Amino acid sequence: MLELRQVRQDPDAFRAALARRGKPAETDAAIARVVELDTERRALIAEGDELKSRRNAVSAQVAERKRAKEDAADLIAETRGIGDRIRAIDARLREVEGEIESILLRVPNLVHDSVPGGGEEANTVVRSWGEPAKPAFEPRPHWEIAQALGMLDLPGGARVAGSGFPAYRGMGARLQRALINFFLDLHTGKHGYTEVEPPFLVTRESMQGTGQYPKFVEDGDAYELPEDGLFLVPTSEVPLVNLHRDDLLEADRLPIAFTAYSPCFRREAGAAGKDTRGLLRLHQFDKVEMVRFERPDASWDALETITAHAEEALRLLGLPYRVLLLAAGDTGFSAAKTYDLEVWAPGVGKWLEVSSASNCTDFQARRANIRFRPEPGAKPEFVHTLNASGLALPRTVVAILETYQNEDGSVTVPEVLRPWMGADRIA
Repeated sequence: MLELRQVRQDPDAFRAALARRGKPAETDAAIARVVELDTERRALIAEGDELKSRRNAVSAQVAERKRAKEDAADLIAETRGIGDRIRAIDARLREVEGEIESILLRVPNLVHDSVPGGGEEANTVVRSWGEPAKPAFEPRPHWEIAQALGMLDLPGGARVAGSGFPAYRGMGARLQRALINFFLDLHTGKHGYTEVEPPFLVTRESMQGTGQYPKFVEDGDAYELPEDGLFLVPTSEVPLVNLHRDDLLEADRLPIAFTAYSPCFRREAGAAGKDTRGLLRLHQFDKVEMVRFERPDASWDALETITAHAEEALRLLGLPYRVLLLAAGDTGFSAAKTYDLEVWAPGVGKWLEVSSASNCTDFQARRANIRFRPEPGAKPEFVHTLNASGLALPRTVVAILETYQNEDGSVTVPEVLRPWMGADRIA
């Protein structure tokens, strides 16, 4: 969430920064309305303070007249009028502040200066690892491989919950479990994260804290339980960040690093019929997430660190990947800078996103009121929050099946997964 004081001080700078994301007319109108409302807000506060001062003075005069046994009807009438106006000001002030908050909750974070302008077409590859697999035979897509090996039951999942809800069987279910355990053990054992098992339902306040509310909800992408005021988690980033909502942290506790497994629920999957076959776009999928709370002066180095942690998982799996720096127009709502990690899937002939690593600066911390004290006695500051998939399973599974497929229809298990799979080959 943007800081009102900063918007007031330099609204043109905010308009220019937000215009880099695209849709400048919308953001210009939003900033202009915030400035207009803030001007009214400050005028109301000033008038209210002046009236309260006048009321106190008149009340003192009323007391003096009563002590002198003089008529104070005119002063009493004035205090009543002042009281009526103060109540009207307070009511209007609540309306104005509510509208300001409503607007600012819908304005995205400012992107970092290092983020290129433009939309998806302006995303840039900053590095890559490995050579995309080129099988000597015609590679098959993952849904054919998985069905033939009894790993995936798409019709069964659709029968139970509808399309976009896969069911895994046999070695397919074991592969899911093996990847989750491998990722969690890597991030806790080597990268220093604390494992969390979070709730899979979250409140509106939690969704608002990380930026999914109101936009993600209003766009119709969230699974909501309105009678309970709860939402199914779209990512475990939401509960992990909100574990410290309204906390004032001591500086020596930072950085705080959490990792968690959760299913993720998103209604937008498969929109407009794009990439809907197999496991490419789902309403429910598994993901291991990493979240970091950092001092502001350390957060940009931490973005490189958390990205590297996701990259290591791909290297250990032997999956060729590339790292993209997202352009301003393709950067997520809460992020100031994002790297996407994409793996090559030879069966579908595409690069597939398996991780998104973002620095959200103090955007989420302002919404969730997460602060730290830089040193004893110092004024509290907002932390910076970062997140990265470490990794998302569906497309990681796609890449494994299509990269490690053999001509006889079997799939070689990546060496690093064999202790969890109990096999070196799926046949």
